[in-house]
Amino acid sequence: MPLTSTEPLRREIAQALPDRPFTVDLWDGTTIPATGEGDGPRFTVTSPRALAHLMRAPGQLGLGRAYVAGDIDVDDLMAVMGVVDSWDPPAIDGRAKARLMVAATRAMGVVAPPRVPKSELRPRGKLHSRERDARAVRHHYDVGNEFFALFLDETMTYSCAIFSRGATTLAEAQDAKRDLVCQKLALTPEDRVLDVGCGWGAFAIHAAGRYGSRVVGITLSAEQAKEARDRVADAGLSDKVEIRVTDYRDIAGERFDAISSIGMVEHVGDERIDLYARQLAGLLEPGGRLLNHGIARLRHSDPDPGSFNNRYVFPDGETLQLSRVQLALERAGFETLHVEGFAPDYAETLRHWYENLDRDLATAERLAGPERLRVWRLYLRAARNAFLNGTLSVYQVKAVLRG
Repeated sequence: MPLTSTEPLRREIAQALPDRPFTVDLWDGTTIPATGEGDGPRFTVTSPRALAHLMRAPGQLGLGRAYVAGDIDVDDLMAVMGVVDSWDPPAIDGRAKARLMVAATRAMGVVAPPRVPKSELRPRGKLHSRERDARAVRHHYDVGNEFFALFLDETMTYSCAIFSRGATTLAEAQDAKRDLVCQKLALTPEDRVLDVGCGWGAFAIHAAGRYGSRVVGITLSAEQAKEARDRVADAGLSDKVEIRVTDYRDIAGERFDAISSIGMVEHVGDERIDLYARQLAGLLEPGGRLLNHGIARLRHSDPDPGSFNNRYVFPDGETLQLSRVQLALERAGFETLHVEGFAPDYAETLRHWYENLDRDLATAERLAGPERLRVWRLYLRAARNAFLNGTLSVYQVKAVLRG
């Protein structure tokens, strides 16, 4: 019986991965079955272009490009998260890799080099410069306010909600989070507050509306700022809340009684974390309070998130260890008063988000396009998995600037 075009490839994959908790369907209708019980998650390679992506950029980036482009499909993204956690793939030696390469080339036939997906960003310029940071933030957030509204609560709060205080809905949990931040900062009507990374203005509106504080919110996204200003006006708080499009490094000559930084520190990076802490300290009055809320890596041995995250999700984003952030705050003159972790809360938040998004995939695809929608559906589930498996946590750090 003559070999089919994909048979050598199927044979080499089966030999290289003798223990496979997943099934692979190829574009010609043939299958590489899972080993053991059940089929596991099913990967469908819809086009030989997927192999071309992998040959052009072996590893995570090539696989990510094939997935984003739709050349690889997955039937159950959460089941894939389970494989990521439990499967320990064997090392593949040089000879096996060479055989796989030859078999893939034969299976592809003549395929034009695939284009890099349009939704991929390769940031240029000096890492964490103002210009590069602004471009990276726009890539993530300017997918459109309407798109975010599909999965966030009505206040458009895009950070960890807190369910562990008794909330049962996403809206209640986000309200609990905002109020907890205000309480930890002990806000009063006499306070002037800086909200770093204000997003669509939910915290600024909460602090001004319920606690009477005057708030300056800053963001790098003009689209966010426009929506935030509209929401401030609708709440009747334009006299108490100001929204600016600016970098935290560009605020000078002003002093605040309290600073909230909610879900922003992940964009700062190790190279700038000390500058970040010094800048916030320089904006506070002596005795001023800081609430820093951010995602942290739990293990120093874990690698960076990788090329897929850096090109498609959070360009230049860095989740630092809590100890690194604390070191920067201490160097800047802050005294830490309280630290609290909320990993289970963020896992539950992300579950609500991806379930909300999945309720109207047709609208989501119309707003974001098929590539970006694929990225977001994978990203929200992968992030939840990281909070469940002990890779990531999120911490609120309450600190005071000693005079």
